[in-house]
Amino acid sequence: MKKFLKIFTTILVIALILFIYFRYFFVFGEGVKAGQLNYVMKKGVMFKTYEGRLIQAGFQGGTAGTIQSNEFRFSVTNESVANKLMTNSGKDFELHYKEYMGTLPWRGTSTFIVDSILSMKEGRPGSVIPLSQ
Repeated sequence: MKKFLKIFTTILVIALILFIYFRYFFVFGEGVKAGQLNYVMKKGVMFKTYEGRLIQAGFQGGTAGTIQSNEFRFSVTNESVANKLMTNSGKDFELHYKEYMGTLPWRGTSTFIVDSILSMKEGRPGSVIPLSQ
């Protein structure tokens, strides 16, 4: 009975570690989103995180006859990236992000984590501001 309990406990601990890894640390997807940066702000009670919203071009309707804007809500873990975003609100950005299955309180409230800025454009078409990474 003790041997069975030891094996069962070991399997349970390994399964729990694998579940936590795949749920919170495994990168489910990566991609790039482009649009106009609406806002980025630092908020939170215990864990201060950077949260933002990007308004993408185009419209989508949830039901027939309705129109709503495409919003990309994201979190930022890198403080230098967040500061660049906060000082350039209203400009057009291309943001690289990673998607996780679950959220962690110190990582933000979104499963989409922006890790870098690929490009930033002024309001005028064709004026690209290069960013040094």
